[in-house]
Amino acid sequence: MDDARGAARRQRRLFRSLPTYVLLTVIGVVFAVPIVYLFVASFAPNSQVLGGFSSINPADLSLDNYARIFSYFTTDATGRLWQFYAVTIAVTAAVVIGGLVVNSLAGYALARMRWRGRNAVLLGIALVTIIPFEAVAVPLYYMLNGERNTVYVQALPFIASAFSIFLFYTFFLDVPKEIEEAARIDGASPLRTFVSVVVPMTRPAFATVAILTFIGQWGSYLWPVLMVSDPSVRPLVLQLGVFQSSQRPEWGSVMAFGVIFILPLLIMFLVFQRSFVASVASSGLKG
Repeated sequence: MDDARGAARRQRRLFRSLPTYVLLTVIGVVFAVPIVYLFVASFAPNSQVLGGFSSINPADLSLDNYARIFSYFTTDATGRLWQFYAVTIAVTAAVVIGGLVVNSLAGYALARMRWRGRNAVLLGIALVTIIPFEAVAVPLYYMLNGERNTVYVQALPFIASAFSIFLFYTFFLDVPKEIEEAARIDGASPLRTFVSVVVPMTRPAFATVAILTFIGQWGSYLWPVLMVSDPSVRPLVLQLGVFQSSQRPEWGSVMAFGVIFILPLLIMFLVFQRSFVASVASSGLKG
């Protein structure tokens, strides 16, 4: 009898959750179809790319579009593919690593230190999180115009992040002060306490900030458009736009370049998907 009741309860729960699963499946398909099409079209001839799945003949699929990409970017005038990757990786790494250091220290100071005006600073940080980068891009352009066509200027405005500071701040508030006080009694300096005690206890916050910063920075487009014209220091995302607009569109090659651009993001997500889901869930960013 108990087994029958349990089975009935499970069936009712499944029936109630069925609309949710159907909705999530539909949303997943909507997001997945463009990515699948991007990959398939990157192997198709130009004449078949814009006609949808039905127009792509599997017999015509080849690596010609990728070969065209690798053969095109071989001079100083066009730039080189490895340079675009190197610049993108360097800028993204600088923003991620520098941001973890700067924003975590700022968040920790706000969570633990008390000074006059602290609440005003917190309010200011909260307000800055809702200001889009487009609103400050032009003033930043005039401030840093003398540093155009450099790698570091592409990273400089994004290392300090109000969102990351606020996220770290909320995490550090949950760290028991007694543990830090015990470390200080044992002779640990404030910096040693932060590095050896607080950081290990808040690894989900660091994972969340690192992953979200990586994803956002890898596809950052507006700032490179304003600050970069030299092919030798162009990031991948900017070069994709330049490549698409600088010649008669060869959509197969554009699709191949798009795959080259998003491949690191897909690999990172597949490798770290468990950490990503766990870190986002534990950080309170669900929904």
